[in-house]
Amino acid sequence: MGSLGSYRYSDSISTLTIGKVITCKAAVAYGPGQPLVVEEIRVDPPQKMEVRIRVLFTSICHTDLSAWLGENEAQRVYPRILGHEASGLVESVGEGVKDLEVGDHVVPIFNGECHKCGHCKSEKTNLCEKFRVNPFRSTMRSDGKCRFWTKDGQPVYHFLNTSTFSEYTVLDSACAVKIDANAPLEKMTLLSCGVSTGLGAVWNTANVSAGETVAVFGLGAVGLAAVEGARARGASRIIGVDINSNKRMKGLAIGITDFINPKELDKPVHEKIREMTGGGVHYSFECAGNLDVLREAFLSTHDGWGLTVILGIHPTARMLPLHPMELFDGRRMVGSVFGDFKGKSQLPHFANQCIQG
Repeated sequence: MGSLGSYRYSDSISTLTIGKVITCKAAVAYGPGQPLVVEEIRVDPPQKMEVRIRVLFTSICHTDLSAWLGENEAQRVYPRILGHEASGLVESVGEGVKDLEVGDHVVPIFNGECHKCGHCKSEKTNLCEKFRVNPFRSTMRSDGKCRFWTKDGQPVYHFLNTSTFSEYTVLDSACAVKIDANAPLEKMTLLSCGVSTGLGAVWNTANVSAGETVAVFGLGAVGLAAVEGARARGASRIIGVDINSNKRMKGLAIGITDFINPKELDKPVHEKIREMTGGGVHYSFECAGNLDVLREAFLSTHDGWGLTVILGIHPTARMLPLHPMELFDGRRMVGSVFGDFKGKSQLPHFANQCIQG
């Protein structure tokens, strides 16, 4: 994005609803794979250390799709409001909230930050002891209750600390990030997950340096963000891998130097990449959420120093198809949650970087 002017949404919020139950529309999932039902729900006011926001923009991530399809039985909690990429305005704040005010421009984050626990105080992790991502939690952490209700008074459950497929949602204040009021909210939604996860994995988790080589498996929103991160860091070669050849042009526009469609090869992808790079890439990023793809990504890195970063969610009971002896070749593998960004501490600066191009 280039430099952008001021965006004002002050007419999108009213103080008349503070402290009251709000009736609004939401897309409610009533069962795995069932069509979402857009209907009126009731949203409670925020409780202690919570905020209620008006969602102005929301987008869809593959994690929402996986939850909707019910691929993990433990996540099958219904009715439920999905969604975790969004942006909006603070409508009201609960008791004890000091860092957010009515009207603030915010981005919800599924991986919260309390600032107080040992994890938040550590520079070694971006996970919070209390508010880290937890796909199995379906209520508010403070009291184990819902803030959403059907019109006939039945509870509607939460998703990934956020539940953004609703005109209004309630978050723990640890899961809401204040951003610059000049930021275009329709684009800031992607900082809730896709862009932060992909680019952050390159910058923070792998810390790619100029001249190094990268392979990105899966060129969806997260994968393209990883490509952008590698390009910005000066990677000398960025290989995009996807079974959809239409992704070639999108990848080239973002910064890939090479494109591979595994369906067009007569050999495994990792063998092709090793041939192209003289032994393998420095870093591979698995953004597809597929264990077989993950194995190819791992074997595509150079022995002795290759690092594979896992970004995709793997909604399967299968275990990693990797023999321990393969790790003795010096390749490593690590997972990256939210691109290793500390949401409330670091995301505002990252948002400003996006605004400035």
